[in-house]
This record gives sequence, C-alpha cells and structure tokens, in this order.
Amino acid sequence: MTVGEIHAASWGAAYAPLFSEDVAREGIESRLTRWHERLSAGDGLVMLGFVGERPLAMSWAGASGSRPGFAEIHSFYTHPDGWGSGVSAALMEATLRELGGHVHLWTLRDTPQSRRFYLKCGFTETGATRTRDFGDGNPLPQVEYEKSIPG
Repeated sequence: MTVGEIHAASWGAAYAPLFSEDVAREGIESRLTRWHERLSAGDGLVMLGFVGERPLAMSWAGASGSRPGFAEIHSFYTHPDGWGSGVSAALMEATLRELGGHVHLWTLRDTPQSRRFYLKCGFTETGATRTRDFGDGNPLPQVEYEKSIPG
C-alpha cells in the first residue's frame, strides 16, 4: 500500500462525507497521486506505520511556515483497516521523536475522531482557528493543536 492509498482511504472515510459527491471523489483521486511528486522532491519528513508488513499509517511533517521555531505535522492519516490497531499512536510517537521541540498541526473542527486522537497523544488546543477551502468554495473551520517534546 502506498502513501497515496493510505491518504485517500483515510480521507475518504473521515472527510469525504463533509463534501458533495463530486468534491469528495476529486479529493480522493488527488490524494492517490499527489504524493509521487512530493516524495520525489524530498519535501519534508514522511514516515509510515506498519501493522505486520502492511503500511497502514502515514505522516508528513516539516518546518512550520507560520510559526517560527515550530515543526508542523502537515498530514497524519491512518487507513481505516488500521483504526484501533495502535499503529496511529505508534507512528505519532515516532514522528514526534524525529521532530522534537515544538510541534503544531491543524485539523478540521468537525472531526471528533481526529481531535480525540490528538488530545490522547498529548496535544493541546491553542485556541487558534482558521478556515480552509478544499476546492468547493465552502471553507471549513480548522483548529490548531500544539505539543512540546522534552528533549
């Protein structure tokens, strides 16, 4: 399973219901292919989490473009086959260990599963919000989380 397959399956299960059928289909399709260029360019830290020999979780992180001195987790997704397996928690721990220092991320406000996961991993809400348009002209609210890694 590739990074794109993990991203598309997870996004489709968790986020596609928030969009029209056309936007959801386009979102899933773009997530299947957008990683080829990103991985070839070596853009940031990409890590995989495995259950046995099957990759079921992915993270993508790098320097924050908006918060100097912070790393940012840009993407963190687990294939639905990995939900509840512990692979997400293990990958988050490994990702944070690699990043160290101060880390932040954004997630959609109306996705309670992801928000619970980030809290369980020790992130706290900063109180910052923003909106993101996924291409349908209907911006969705996001909330920011942060965590400091002792080191």
